[in-house]
Amino acid sequence: MTTRPTDKLRTATPGGDDITTFILPSGLRVVVRRTTSPVVYCGYIVCAGTRHEEPADSGMAHFIEHMTFKGTARHSARAIANVLERHGGELNAYTNKQETVYYATVLREHFARAADLLTDIVFHSTFPQHEIDREVEVICDEIESFKDSPSELIFDEFEQLLYGSHALGRDILGDADRLRSYTTADALRFTTMHYRASNAVFYASGGITAAQVERVLQRLWSGVAPQPVLTASAPPMLLRTERTERRHRDTHQAHVLMGTQTYSGTDDRRYALMLLNNLLGGPGMNSRLNQSLRERSGLVYTVDASLTTYTDSGWWAVYFGCDAHDVSRCIRLVNAQLRRLTDSALRPATLLAAKRQLCGQVMISTDGAENYALALGKTFAQYGSIYSPEALCRRIMALTADDVLDVAREVYDSHALTTLVYR
Repeated sequence: MTTRPTDKLRTATPGGDDITTFILPSGLRVVVRRTTSPVVYCGYIVCAGTRHEEPADSGMAHFIEHMTFKGTARHSARAIANVLERHGGELNAYTNKQETVYYATVLREHFARAADLLTDIVFHSTFPQHEIDREVEVICDEIESFKDSPSELIFDEFEQLLYGSHALGRDILGDADRLRSYTTADALRFTTMHYRASNAVFYASGGITAAQVERVLQRLWSGVAPQPVLTASAPPMLLRTERTERRHRDTHQAHVLMGTQTYSGTDDRRYALMLLNNLLGGPGMNSRLNQSLRERSGLVYTVDASLTTYTDSGWWAVYFGCDAHDVSRCIRLVNAQLRRLTDSALRPATLLAAKRQLCGQVMISTDGAENYALALGKTFAQYGSIYSPEALCRRIMALTADDVLDVAREVYDSHALTTLVYR
């Protein structure tokens, strides 16, 4: 972004909405999408996720997310739970590898109240030790609950295999023993470093103008001096090698992930991979893996392919759960579908149908106002650009059969896949 403080960039969208971006004197970046809805979705994207922790701070980003709801100088934990809810609104948060997101849903007449509360808890939490001692046990219970869900746990352990000692391989929830050692001073140390205006984006979407949002935020951030923008951590090393890990889990089913590192969120090859991923194992019942493993073979209840994209890396994987004695057969069927995509280019009719299906899914997904608002904020926070489903579809429709084949041959090489099996 080259925008000066409070200068605005306004973009009209085909749907009649408009999007405005600006930067406050404090360094806070802001993106506002105006719609006709009486509901406003808003929040802070703080670029402080698991990858920003020091190795000794296992689970710190997620720990901070929990603790921001436990009190500020102005709001007690009980007050925080009631400020928006008593007006029908909602307040929540989540942590991932690249950011921590705090968000609210309110009627537009309560927007100023929501922005005030969000700003207070995100940037002015006091992290009382007695609240830490109580809440940390809740987080430890969350860790144990997660371990009881092999279909979720396998994704974390798979990412650890792909990224090794790099921060992207670190578990989001952290280690229970380490968490129990955290103090108020630890929380303040982490937030002082990462929770700053220049390291965050505020987003708002709904029946509210950019001028209204700016007035509210100017008041909340008045007198706050800008701080330096934090530099990004080093990207992970790209490593694609054939390997299989088997781990015992006391489960009814076997769970399997097969995949590899792929492209970052700035790599143009990701568009071809998105199309391939959707064709191979997307949410449609007509995905090739669903037809092969479930409909024709009756071997699985769930099979899908997924893409995870970071600013400097990414990974792709196929997941399925099956009876333990069917694992080898399912892997052979997956590899057969990968070979179909690497042996020859898609026929024109197949390519066009795949493009239309993916673009249809993209456009339908934007009808979910909250998800669209989150995507807008996250894209602005991580890439300094605006999420545009129309632009995304133009890139997809421009793909050629050779574009898709080249990416398939690079990513779907069965001799460069990591496989993790729970059985």
